[in-house]
Amino acid sequence: MGSMSLMHWLVVLAIILVLFGAGKLPRVMGDFAKGIKAFKAGMKEQDEEEAAAAAAPPQVPPPTGSATSAAGPASANTAASTATSYGAVGSPPRDQRA
Repeated sequence: MGSMSLMHWLVVLAIILVLFGAGKLPRVMGDFAKGIKAFKAGMKEQDEEEAAAAAAPPQVPPPTGSATSAAGPASANTAASTATSYGAVGSPPRDQRA
């Protein structure tokens, strides 16, 4: 009962021919094919737009020269003070009993 036999399909085909007529059926199928082609073209355009958006990463302007020069010495001073308070690499251990 769950499967359609050949006889069922022939009855369905006969009903379709009676409803649409032999002349309208090719026209209906042609319109159906045009719809499928339009759908495929739309999907292809959408894929091309997504690929173009993914291929071109956003442009980020480089940082200005004044911001990096101001941050450069400050970070160097911070690193030097950290090295002296904790001991630089290769220096003898400090006495912690003070």
